[in-house]
Amino acid sequence: MTSPPTPPRALADQLWWRWLAIAAVAAGILLLGAPAGIDPKGWRLLAIFLATIVGSILRPVPAAAVVFLGVCAMAVANTMTPAQALKGYSDPVVWLVLCAFFISKGVMKTGLGRRIAFLFIRALGKRSLGLGYALVGTDAVLATVVPSNSARAGGIVFPIVRSLAEAYDSTPGPTRRRLGAYLMKTMYQCDVIACAMFLTGQASNVLIAKFAMDAAQVELTYARWMLGGIVPGIVALLTVPWVLFKLYPPEVTHTPHATELAQRELTAIGPMTPGERMMLVVFAMVALLWMTPSIHGIHYAVVALLGVSALLLTRVIQWEDLITERQAWDTFIWYGGLVRMAEALGETGITKRFAEEAGTWTAGWNWAPALAILVLVYFYAHYAFASITAHATAMFTPFVVVAIAAGAPPQLAVLSLAAASNLDASLTNYGTTHAPIYFGANYVTQREWWRLGFIVSLVTLGIWGTIGVGWWKILGWW
Repeated sequence: MTSPPTPPRALADQLWWRWLAIAAVAAGILLLGAPAGIDPKGWRLLAIFLATIVGSILRPVPAAAVVFLGVCAMAVANTMTPAQALKGYSDPVVWLVLCAFFISKGVMKTGLGRRIAFLFIRALGKRSLGLGYALVGTDAVLATVVPSNSARAGGIVFPIVRSLAEAYDSTPGPTRRRLGAYLMKTMYQCDVIACAMFLTGQASNVLIAKFAMDAAQVELTYARWMLGGIVPGIVALLTVPWVLFKLYPPEVTHTPHATELAQRELTAIGPMTPGERMMLVVFAMVALLWMTPSIHGIHYAVVALLGVSALLLTRVIQWEDLITERQAWDTFIWYGGLVRMAEALGETGITKRFAEEAGTWTAGWNWAPALAILVLVYFYAHYAFASITAHATAMFTPFVVVAIAAGAPPQLAVLSLAAASNLDASLTNYGTTHAPIYFGANYVTQREWWRLGFIVSLVTLGIWGTIGVGWWKILGWW
């Protein structure tokens, strides 16, 4: 039975303390007063920025609405002109993310994503461990061009995971451990790894790349991010399903019916449609152009625009599909605002001042242990965040600057924290946008989720901290 809607008054009673906390953060910053050398306008911007981050965590209204209010506050508080406050929405990075969401709409609408999943399952799904690898492989392939982990892992793969579990009579309750719990946990943990492997792994990576350029002059292009993440990522994708299989084994270890189910689904789907073929061509074209900007010189955002244009012209997607893609426009609103806030904050000198002060914490340390401690603090701070974007926006730039001030090679500091920004979402059942989808399926208890998430975090940190760092050294990046 569906629960009755929450009465407006009761809802207001639940939200007032969140608004109070947001206001208290802004008021506290303002009452402290700007330190010497910091412009009062810049200090007001800091108050708005931190209040926006807290609002994105507490969410008295959706995160995009919080950022919208923050953009409005920047203009009202006279920290910048209206044109300056809205400048983020003209940033090519923001349009790149918007167009990538539109391309992912084509992947889902044509059914190409489901076809890829069932092809993997038919090839690898005779055993439950292989079934886990098949689902993970699907997600990793889609991550090369689909920037929404909620659309990819939640919209495309999750229904297949649930169907496979139910095919083996594994449902929430006494039979959850037959197969469903293992598949749900494996899929979520490995999607987080796929997020760390590609610039398009999840929407915030493009924002992180911008922070890296602004704070450390390190350019994380599509090809560079993929090259840096592919080796530790593949090792992690091969390791984590096996580790979970040993620590959290399913009762059903042989799944021959999964391959039969996949074959039935592929038969029902039939041959590739013209729409799927065109989607595959555009998929490959966009990925190839993103990987070779040094050859053709076309900006990433323009490549994304070309991809969407091709899909529109071939009628794979319609204009109505784009204007009704709520998640894309929601992301556009909060991305544009956050990009501008973070950029403007860097211009005030506050971030530099923080780095100078924080640099005293690691004074006299060798840069290697200093960087390791900073990455660990940054990583496990994610217990306090329900959003990769909120975490990275609040902490990525200061931690990069402090690490470099301690003597760490800039590229190593950036790559380490960029990976941590994604991998840390493994910790909790609220770590990123689609975590509630998998946890809400009720196959894995919260205690199990947190325990296994912590263990997986040790595995992935160990892989990136050894194989990843060694791979970057071989590439000559530090």
